[in-house]
Amino acid sequence: MIRFVAPALAAGLVWAVVAASGRVPPESAVTNRPVQVAEDGYSSSNTCRACHPGQYASWAGSFHRTMTQVAAPGTVRADFNDVTVAAVHGRPMRLTRQDGRFLAAFDDPDWDGQGTPPRIDREVVMTTGSHQQQIYWYATGRQRLLGQLPGAYLIAERRWIPRRMAVLHPPGDPVYSETGHWNGVCIDCHSTHGKAKTSAPLGTEPTARLVADSTAVELGIACESCHGPGATHVAANRSPWRRYGLHLSRSADATIVQPARLDPKRAAQVCGQCHGIWEFATGAAERRAAAEGLPFRPGDELAASRFVAQPTVNGGSAAMQTLLAADTGFVRDSFWPDGKVRVSGREYNGLIESPCFVNATTADRTLTCGSCHTMHQRPDDPRAVTEWANDQLGAGMQSNAACIGCHPAIGAELPRHTRHAPDSSGSSCYNCHMPYTTYGLLKTMRSHTVSSPSLTETTESGRPNACNLCHVDRSLGWTSAALGRWYGQPPATLTDDQERVSLVLLMALSGDAGQRVIAAEALRWSPAQQVAGTWWMAPPLAQLLDDPYDAVRFSAGRALASLPGFDGFAFDFVAGPRARRQRQLEAMRAWDARPRSAAPVDGAAVLVSPQGRLQVDAMLRLVRQRNNRRMLLRE
Repeated sequence: MIRFVAPALAAGLVWAVVAASGRVPPESAVTNRPVQVAEDGYSSSNTCRACHPGQYASWAGSFHRTMTQVAAPGTVRADFNDVTVAAVHGRPMRLTRQDGRFLAAFDDPDWDGQGTPPRIDREVVMTTGSHQQQIYWYATGRQRLLGQLPGAYLIAERRWIPRRMAVLHPPGDPVYSETGHWNGVCIDCHSTHGKAKTSAPLGTEPTARLVADSTAVELGIACESCHGPGATHVAANRSPWRRYGLHLSRSADATIVQPARLDPKRAAQVCGQCHGIWEFATGAAERRAAAEGLPFRPGDELAASRFVAQPTVNGGSAAMQTLLAADTGFVRDSFWPDGKVRVSGREYNGLIESPCFVNATTADRTLTCGSCHTMHQRPDDPRAVTEWANDQLGAGMQSNAACIGCHPAIGAELPRHTRHAPDSSGSSCYNCHMPYTTYGLLKTMRSHTVSSPSLTETTESGRPNACNLCHVDRSLGWTSAALGRWYGQPPATLTDDQERVSLVLLMALSGDAGQRVIAAEALRWSPAQQVAGTWWMAPPLAQLLDDPYDAVRFSAGRALASLPGFDGFAFDFVAGPRARRQRQLEAMRAWDARPRSAAPVDGAAVLVSPQGRLQVDAMLRLVRQRNNRRMLLRE
């Protein structure tokens, strides 16, 4: 238990020191950002701590808690100590600290006049994110309305990038203002019971006229996001007799929602309220939510208060068509052509397409979010809180144990089912049934639609199958033969390229931007490198160093640096075309200078001759066939 209490105590000490220094004023004194107000039956996580110290401590160590934070010395990850950041959608950004405040000078993102936008100086008052990226929000001076700095900070890389480059975004689009975006959009899921209270819905009037008086019970995703309003529960359990009576009887406490006691599908909706693609059912519902907060409470039916986009079920509905008509590309591009979700952070949409969720006949065999993930680390989990917090998987859920509990017969004869060695990556349930086909936060993530590898998922939707994401040097023709031989799948009708050329190579050279970034990430994946070898990977990755999409270049540069012989390969994905092409040439020279013995005799599928020479004409032919349709993939 000490291991759980310590992080919470440490967090409390940090905030005590910060508060004592005067750097974080009480909420009642704040006028320039959204404030935390306990209301509508909510009481905040602070009231949970005394009775639930272990759960409180693991939550305090999670990234849910730190999703949104007040800007303070203990929360800001970037360096603001008199730093100049290179141009981010304009001239350089200047970052300074003064009396515990974080200040930034940059070009006004809301400037709609002619010529060079004026420089503005603003105080950064809030942050979003603390795991992969951190976004910084500044006070606009229009009540609690926030603006966003033009740069996003990548935590692992310790560098700033233009904010639009943090997502897979069509090149050449004008930079749009993010002023009011947290108040009107992010507040729904990046805080607990948030109320936008903007003067008008975003996009309905010029940004310069917007004001807001936004509030939330808590910044970040807190206890009551999952358990519902807690004031009644707190009041009822002031009585020790009631607490001990419930403990001894093991009865459910009707004054609070315990997701683990809900029907599995209702339990999944607790997560789906944020981890899903949805829209308000009506304009009136949107306006009411802006004033009063979202009406959904844990235990409710999610679809009763919003439209959950599920193209395989409601793709032709009037609500879906209305959503698409107002769409800027995000919703349409968020799904593969067969309706499977394509972007990260929307795992609920993937889960509800899974046979393990849809076709389960009993509650104990229904796949739900809590089957693998846990919002509180168990006391017997030996991992450090920081390790658990990375994905919040339960102890042992990184292994086949997550699936074998419901499929014991398969677990008993694993090699017979997988046709791979039991301790190999090919015998991982995750790798075959939840491959890396969703994208967000500058990386690929596992699909949360549990499915079996097939050729049709690739030939009909363009979604790469699990076999080819591991055997990245193999063609669809090779996969078709293997699936037919092992599982009796009928052969697919393939083009000549699909029959003989590596699918991942085809995606890297000819695919759309979403396929290209998945290909780059697949070539970086350690199991794929071990299975397919890395000797041939540099040329396709070098090609992607000059991709039109910033995010594709980022993944390609990172993947190239992971290859033997390219350790420390420096590549700036935000550099101009001339610098990028120079690095392309240098990468190809390094690859061409490798010992020819590194190439196997058969490199036909990856367009390398038996002598280890690249088939340049064949590669360029595929590049000329590249799918250049506009794509927007963002979490």
